[in-house]
Amino acid sequence: MSLLVIGLSHHTAPLSVLEALSERPDRAEAIASSVLGSATATETVVLSTCNRLEVYASVPAFHPAVAAIGEALALAAGLETPDGVRPVADLPPGDPTAALAVRAEALADHLYVRYDDAAVAHAFTVACGLDSMAVGEAQILGQMRDALSGAQSRGQVGESLNSLFQGALRVGKRAHAETDIDQHSVSLVQIGLEEAAAVLGPLDGAAAVVVGAGGMSGLAAATTRRQGLGSLTIVNRTPDRAERLAAATSGVARPWADLADVIAESDLVISCTGAVGHVITADLLAASSARRGGRPQVVVDLALPRDVEPVDSWQREIPGVTLVDLQALGLLLEGRADTTEVVRVRELVTGEVADYLTRRMEKSVAPTVAALRARAAALVATEMDRLDQRLPGLDETTRAEVALAVHRIVEKLLHTPTMRVKEFAMEGSGDDYAAALRELFDLEPKDVANVSAPPKRAQS
Repeated sequence: MSLLVIGLSHHTAPLSVLEALSERPDRAEAIASSVLGSATATETVVLSTCNRLEVYASVPAFHPAVAAIGEALALAAGLETPDGVRPVADLPPGDPTAALAVRAEALADHLYVRYDDAAVAHAFTVACGLDSMAVGEAQILGQMRDALSGAQSRGQVGESLNSLFQGALRVGKRAHAETDIDQHSVSLVQIGLEEAAAVLGPLDGAAAVVVGAGGMSGLAAATTRRQGLGSLTIVNRTPDRAERLAAATSGVARPWADLADVIAESDLVISCTGAVGHVITADLLAASSARRGGRPQVVVDLALPRDVEPVDSWQREIPGVTLVDLQALGLLLEGRADTTEVVRVRELVTGEVADYLTRRMEKSVAPTVAALRARAAALVATEMDRLDQRLPGLDETTRAEVALAVHRIVEKLLHTPTMRVKEFAMEGSGDDYAAALRELFDLEPKDVANVSAPPKRAQS
């Protein structure tokens, strides 16, 4: 089995494509089920965040798995299809129609593929936050942990992906514990506030509203409060959550019905609700602008799908309103990470990837080596039994010397082939050499499987 990663992120896809993939809350489960149902993968974990969608899989063959995962992503993307072609939502998985082909082709331009060693390096890099929009952010660790946990609960992972994700999580923790990458990273909220200050001037005394009360909204409220703004208002569909966040950030909670009034009263609007559909429309912003007399207002949209109607959908320019969305924030964040810390983390990742690959390659031939040694031990035991039958009067000291001599001969005979199979494993040809050993020494597949399997748990 080999490791395969196929995905798209803010590096390769425009916000519109990422948004199309984020509009289905069950997309991760649907993609995983589709891939496993195709029988081209034995294990699957889908990592889905606002800036990336990646499918990690353990696969027996490369090309069939790439086709199946690409199809699953195309089904989830909901990209446009020509008139007269059946919607993909009406198609069963695997239906080879023009609609699916068009969608897969449109999505393929934004996909990246990482295979085997490169897949390991990618997972470790992502876990350290080096591939994030805000380089060095630690939120990705929790997202990877949740993705693994969800796949485990659905029985979609085994030894390969468990090992990969546990290794990646461990490396990610090391990166934050042993370097200052998180202290030097610039968050999406921080860069949004910098852009707001560039438009509004010093934020001291400015009025701000955070729309939403989830994790990102909490970070936005806390970061905004530390900037010393004049007032902070929290608006959320669930009043209790709004009140809790307001209490934690010395803000004021307002009901959802007051959203239009609060926006009109605010110089800075930060929205991250997780809703499907625009909660802040161009008409709402236009009405707010009219009430504000065209005074400058900055709207930061941290949500995907987008909370705020994008500028290219506005029928006309709205006086005084500056909209900053995730795509704009990504451009502003480019090159902002601390180079020294990024280099330190990349060096850590390089070392950890090398160690992981070494252990994995050695482990791939370990069952054959163990089976070979078990066969040799069984043969020695059989021959010593025969010696006991032929020479029943042999004293214990002499018998022990004979047993030791036989053991040493066997060890010397096995030393070279067992060392060579490990060396070949390091060079990537261990499987072929292990197969040759199994053939030469007549090792049954079940013998190798038995030493590969974990011991059965005792019944309580």
